[in-house]
Amino acid sequence: MLFGNAIIGQSGGPTSAINATLSGAIRASFENRDAIKCLFGMKNGIEGLLREEFVDLFSFFEDKSALSILEQTPSSALGSCRMRLPSYESDDKIYLRIFEILKKHNVRYFFYIGGNDSMDTVAKLSSYAQENGIEICVVGVPKTVDNDLFVTDHTPGYGSCAKYIATTLEEIIRDVSAYTEKSVTVVEIMGRDAGWLTAAASLCGRTNGKPVDLIYLPERVFCIDSFLKDVKNALMKTPNVTVAVSEGIKDKNGSYISIDREKNADSYGHSYLSGVSRVLSSVINREIGCKTRAIELSLPQRAGAHIASKTDICESVEVGKYAVNLALSGKSGVLPVIKRQEGEKYKITLECASAQEVANKVKRVPPHFINEAGNYVTDECVEYVLPLVHGEHYPSYKDGLPIHCVIDKYMS
Repeated sequence: MLFGNAIIGQSGGPTSAINATLSGAIRASFENRDAIKCLFGMKNGIEGLLREEFVDLFSFFEDKSALSILEQTPSSALGSCRMRLPSYESDDKIYLRIFEILKKHNVRYFFYIGGNDSMDTVAKLSSYAQENGIEICVVGVPKTVDNDLFVTDHTPGYGSCAKYIATTLEEIIRDVSAYTEKSVTVVEIMGRDAGWLTAAASLCGRTNGKPVDLIYLPERVFCIDSFLKDVKNALMKTPNVTVAVSEGIKDKNGSYISIDREKNADSYGHSYLSGVSRVLSSVINREIGCKTRAIELSLPQRAGAHIASKTDICESVEVGKYAVNLALSGKSGVLPVIKRQEGEKYKITLECASAQEVANKVKRVPPHFINEAGNYVTDECVEYVLPLVHGEHYPSYKDGLPIHCVIDKYMS
């Protein structure tokens, strides 16, 4: 066991459960004050580390009851970034600076909460430290609403986002079903390369009877002609058709159906996507002639802490705790992963995996989760998603509005 300080940061896209994971890590660090003397929070991930902008999390959460408020707060309380580290074999200047700062603050434990791109950072920092004889444990902590991390059954943040999507679509269906006029509502859901979030639309109808009519995921090639045929067939069965579609659907040439070509890609090479619901609504209106609506769930789907899944929040806290315990046991270059146990009742265990196994890879929805026509998901997919949205984790309110934890006391 190493003795000194620890540091933690958040990276990539926020979720409504990422702060629950942060809370779990803080709770476990408090319980191990013999090894962890101080826990620093980086402002905006690696970018804040390089600026030496930290918050003393032990002092900030001296009243541990505030951690409960942190767990109900959406987005990244420490701030986020999308900074990609270069290969240290080609350029080690930034690594020299990072480890100079960590040594200056006697940091022996480094935690980074993020998705597959963030695990690239974990893998690189851990490898560099090992090759240069630096005594530090670098541990990744998984999160992403996209649910696209390899090795793990699912990711913290996915269940709450899935619950928001399914609930919102139930409400949309109630609204559009009030009319007899033929209409098609296209709902655009996050998912660049993996359709896990859009698959959650399949939960609709279990409670209130009317399901989403069509579901399209990026794992299948999208054909406009087939889509229009599907919509026409659906309109023959019901006057009000609801379509759930992933933002990242592509045509046979591999081109996104909707891409903002005026914007450059981010530092990881990801194109900026927007407007697939508008594109498809316009096509339907032109080719079929019925009333159409385009709804983009956008940021609210990943920030909907008011309707978070209790299962997701509880698991997120435990994942944060487990990450700290992995580091204290001497593990580096690893992350906690969730394993679903066999049996009728939903149950998980936490295990350890290499960050290298997860970094820069995308876990897509498997073929047996998608129907043959490519316009819906199978019952097996529904059974996979359903337990992840169970339970309610309602926030505390004041004056009718939810209370959030705002970390703004940074030291530099």
